[in-house]
Amino acid sequence: MGARHPRRKALGLTAVACLTSLIGLSGVAGAAPGTQATDGPIVVTEQASDRILVLEADQAAWDAPRFLWSWKPTRDNGMGEFTGNWGNPDEAKLVERGGRRYLLTTDSKGLAAVVPYPQGTGSYWAADVDARNNPHSIELLPDGNVAVAASTGGWIRVYTASQGPRSTHHAEYPMPGGHGVVWDGERGVLWALGDDHLVVLTIGGTVADPVLTETRKVALPTRHGHDLTPVPGNADLLWVSTGTRVYQYSKSRNAFLDDYPGAGRIDREGVKTVGSDPSTGRVLSTSPQPGHTCTWCTETVQLEQAAGL
Repeated sequence: MGARHPRRKALGLTAVACLTSLIGLSGVAGAAPGTQATDGPIVVTEQASDRILVLEADQAAWDAPRFLWSWKPTRDNGMGEFTGNWGNPDEAKLVERGGRRYLLTTDSKGLAAVVPYPQGTGSYWAADVDARNNPHSIELLPDGNVAVAASTGGWIRVYTASQGPRSTHHAEYPMPGGHGVVWDGERGVLWALGDDHLVVLTIGGTVADPVLTETRKVALPTRHGHDLTPVPGNADLLWVSTGTRVYQYSKSRNAFLDDYPGAGRIDREGVKTVGSDPSTGRVLSTSPQPGHTCTWCTETVQLEQAAGL
């Protein structure tokens, strides 16, 4: 398919800090035979109202704005103990594990949580990991534990969520500028991104007392790693954004690639989020809006069909 001009979607609110997901909730990689593939929902962290929003991937939904779902911790949804740890949500993912769906989210005021979706009540696991640490990314692991990355704290942790919904016992790996965690089911390892490195961690020990071991550490081509997401349909590739560039990282070649489809438009400075829809291949990315009162925020996202996808 040939290249198309990027489409920008503007949300009718005052700030959108990060958009971290563009995924179909079914988790399938493509459309059923005889049907036309459509984009999955877009999940945003909307800091103007301190909510997680789920929107359809069409302009009308953003113009309205028309939400499929919204969430924030409240007393009514069973998360009242964490309202003081919420106010700057910085990551949101929708995932399916064991036939159940969850919102994974972190907030720079300290909350890391795994919340049933779309019920939005209670939590599979939640913890205050301390605002001073600035939690920035979260992943639900196959054994029921939860990985969290913290940028100011400078660590990657695996919390023993399998042992209880408020368990704070954890294993820790030092990671300056920890910004991203992604589970690799094919290799059975955890990928983690920091200021200067991309690392591979194995998780040993027991489910109740895990141990993190570094097995690969790769220097980033440019500094300040920010976003780390899988490339759907290609288990060899990861999206990696830094302060100035956007790469695809090949696990088998141990190489950061800058010649991927659509790189001419996607590879730019300050990209906070980058990811691909598993059904259509359309690429979502965001970067700070010039002149915005919030220096890391934007009111728009960029969606485009990359050449060759």
